[in-house]
Amino acid sequence: MPTKVSEYMTRKVITTSPETGLREAFFLMRDENIRHLPVVNDEGELVGIVSDRELRRPGWVDESPEIGHEYHLTDEWHISDVMIRDIVHVRTYDTLTKAISTVLDFHVGAAPVLDKTGQLVGMLSAIDLLKAFQDILESQKSAKKRKQLV
Repeated sequence: MPTKVSEYMTRKVITTSPETGLREAFFLMRDENIRHLPVVNDEGELVGIVSDRELRRPGWVDESPEIGHEYHLTDEWHISDVMIRDIVHVRTYDTLTKAISTVLDFHVGAAPVLDKTGQLVGMLSAIDLLKAFQDILESQKSAKKRKQLV
């Protein structure tokens, strides 16, 4: 039976609001040792995601080689100024194979996990997928040893 996203996702989800200052978000991510921060509105709906990459240097800073923007990580800028609004996500009931395809197809390092109702219930990172891969390899190794003993 295929392994589901819900078996490997990180259930402790640290979130922020669109109004959070960039500096505040940076320190939240550093203190929580995370690289991806889902953004939720007042109703708890997922409205964006920000990675440490967007905080270090948002894409709009380099929109044209001729134009230079000065960018400082301050709370004068808000998460809504740099967050990704077109969110790549996976579902709890998706197989790991489907989740891996999603992560690879969209070149993301992590994806928010939504349940059947669309609520944010976890995050699935590349680290989570590596843990799943390790478990599968160990399971295959154990099965091979059992088969050799028979």
